[in-house]
Amino acid sequence: MIEVKNFRMTFNNKTVIRDLSFEVKKGEIFGLLGSNGSGKTTTIRALLNLYTPTAGELLINGKPFDANADVIVGYLPEERGLYKKETVIDTMVYFGELKGLKNPREWSANYLERVGLGDKLNEKTEKLSTGQQQKVQLGICIMNNPELLILDEPTKGFDPVNRKLLMNIIDEAHKKGATIIMITHYMDEVERLCDRAILLKDGKAYAYGTIKDIKKKFGGKSFDEIFVEVYGGVDE
Repeated sequence: MIEVKNFRMTFNNKTVIRDLSFEVKKGEIFGLLGSNGSGKTTTIRALLNLYTPTAGELLINGKPFDANADVIVGYLPEERGLYKKETVIDTMVYFGELKGLKNPREWSANYLERVGLGDKLNEKTEKLSTGQQQKVQLGICIMNNPELLILDEPTKGFDPVNRKLLMNIIDEAHKKGATIIMITHYMDEVERLCDRAILLKDGKAYAYGTIKDIKKKFGGKSFDEIFVEVYGGVDE
């Protein structure tokens, strides 16, 4: 579904991505991994046409993002942000209507109840904690059953209970047929959910393949141990 071919990205004469190539297969969960500054978010933003590549191609179903009007994409960016003065339920209903949901209020209320925000429907979004806002944004991402779901640190800052809850919701989206690209620093999530992964270092692919093959390459180590070996000494 995704093809990244000889992708290079330069900002102010500094090259941050160096001839990167990889594929994401339709229907899989793919881990885009690396230390801070390794090029993960830059790659995603170029794929979504938010950045113009210095060189190379980034394709969805064989076409650039802006030529893919028929593909439903859900994107949870690293930065969190909602309309501050709107209520939680009105915010979700607004996006639900934009995305063509038949019953956006009912869907939103059910989702908010599930993620523990059933009592926050009429709260202004600015009153929510960062984690609560994150839950709302994830709901907006998945509400129209996207074919491609791109998640940049979806569970950052969550306690184990809420992490498990959100990962279960993401897993359900996958079972409905979504292809998922996930950026995360939680290596247990990678081992539990991902089919394949790529480890970026200095803008290049350091390791790439199935979870089993990557672990085999590093002598059967866990992904936590692999991360420390590859990125040890880097301030996270």
